[in-house]
Amino acid sequence: MENILVIGAAGQIGSELTIELRKIYGEDHVFATDIKQASKDITEGGPFQILDVLDDKRLIHFVIRHRITQIYHLAAVLSGNAERIPVQAWNINMESLMNILDLAKEVEEIKKVFWPSSIAVFGPTTPRINTPQLTVMEPRTVYGISKQAGERWIEYYNRRYKVDTRSIRYPGLISYKTEAGGGTTDYAVEIFYDAVKSGFYECFLSENTGLPMLFMRDAIKSTIDLMEADSSKLSIKASYNLGGISFTPKQLADEIKKHIPSFQISYKPDFRQAIADSWPQSIDDSVARKDWGCTYSYDLPKMTEIMINEVKKKFGK
Repeated sequence: MENILVIGAAGQIGSELTIELRKIYGEDHVFATDIKQASKDITEGGPFQILDVLDDKRLIHFVIRHRITQIYHLAAVLSGNAERIPVQAWNINMESLMNILDLAKEVEEIKKVFWPSSIAVFGPTTPRINTPQLTVMEPRTVYGISKQAGERWIEYYNRRYKVDTRSIRYPGLISYKTEAGGGTTDYAVEIFYDAVKSGFYECFLSENTGLPMLFMRDAIKSTIDLMEADSSKLSIKASYNLGGISFTPKQLADEIKKHIPSFQISYKPDFRQAIADSWPQSIDDSVARKDWGCTYSYDLPKMTEIMINEVKKKFGK
């Protein structure tokens, strides 16, 4: 029987991934942890504990005590916030990953480790249209640098120590369950909340800034599909490109207006515009499709309809 540890279970990915994993493996076999309190559906739906991934002694005690066989390490300081605290963000992102990799190397019961990378690994010298799986990566953000370094480390531990590491380069993720958490693509979450609450949104990116995005349901399915794939079929030992759907703030706003005709948007780019301008506009994920059958179910219209309906429910509208 698998015993799964989710680190960062209160975050945008973790809060939904934990629930899906519990449906598959059973509530008592998915252990959710975070440095902050999680929502009730996480804390009451199975075991939850406050745990700092940087506390390596408590971490190894937890893993051994609960006979953990898989780890999903999701805790990180995201792109926008990382630029405000660069050294601290680097330390948190890298030290936490190294703790997990060393743990997986030493504890035989740990069979798989998932760690999320990001399109932030790419930079202004990367081909921006249909960005290939293998290409130039010269990130100019702390977050991107830490993700690029992380990719090299998980590949190193995979090849050198036979740790079964698996990873996805997530595009911007869109979810109604957890509000935005300091990322450059977070406008695509914030816009729905403001559209429902006030009918107006001031976007921190310019209207024609195209970026790859992914509805959270597709992200969760892709993550689990990758972790359940036969390791012999996985040709990438670092991190897989994931494409999803690409759109601009204006295209998203126009789609929202189909549901909320009075919705208005203005544009006031801030420091995150330079970050977005260094990232791809679309992603080639053909390797993920070939290796483990990656597919998506949600396009822009379908995602927008679900987001508006679910955010309205949260506000009792």
